[in-house]
Amino acid sequence: MNDTYTHGHHASVLRSHTWRTAKNSAGYLLSHLTSSMTILDVGCGPATITCDLATRVASVIGIEQAAGILDRAEATKIEWGADNVEFQNGDVYSLDFPDGTFDVAHAHQVLQHLTDPVAALREMMRVTKKGGLVAVRDADYHAMSWYPETPALHRWMEVYQAVARRNDAEPDAARHLLRWAREAGVERDRIEASVDSWLFSTPEERAWWGDLWADRSVDSAFGEQARDYGIATEEDQAVIAAGWSSWASDPDAWFVVPNGELLIRV
Repeated sequence: MNDTYTHGHHASVLRSHTWRTAKNSAGYLLSHLTSSMTILDVGCGPATITCDLATRVASVIGIEQAAGILDRAEATKIEWGADNVEFQNGDVYSLDFPDGTFDVAHAHQVLQHLTDPVAALREMMRVTKKGGLVAVRDADYHAMSWYPETPALHRWMEVYQAVARRNDAEPDAARHLLRWAREAGVERDRIEASVDSWLFSTPEERAWWGDLWADRSVDSAFGEQARDYGIATEEDQAVIAAGWSSWASDPDAWFVVPNGELLIRV
């Protein structure tokens, strides 16, 4: 598949990705893990979730299609002392593992960026043992909510939706997870669905979230694609970035990111 990763791996994106842990990003999975399990972490990125999961199981293999980010993943492994973690360059549509290799196949915020999430789910199920779990979690951009509702942030949403869809991706992935699983051949009684959210409202959280999105809207792959596709001008992006900074400085500001979650019993 010729997928385009909307976010890329700019420093502003990594500030977000390295904040993620098993607790704040895979809580729905944790009670199902045991110390003897093996996990495949698809789209591991800088690997903070990967290494955190590894503290709970026997071993984890993290894969990434963008080989360059694996250097950052290796650095995270060293920081965590995660000797039971291995990283590989890999393609979720063609996983280089035999059938039934892992107890768990996990993907966090991955399906939303794929041109064929159903094919990805089928492949994740293929490499999971009978009785094992496929665990996926994705955000829903249109379901995000914020206060105050400024024109700049509404313009940000319009631009993000347009860029993601120009990449043949699905930014509102959470609401499609059940459908994708059913299209992958999973019976409904083998699926446990849930929703969790991230909230950014304290002064520290607002500063962090607002600053990274101000940067991402201009300097990341998302910002570059918006310009290249003719979806947003530099002037548009400056207004959006200023809007994020203004939002972050409001003591009453609030931003919620809803995440859909599926546990699929293979």
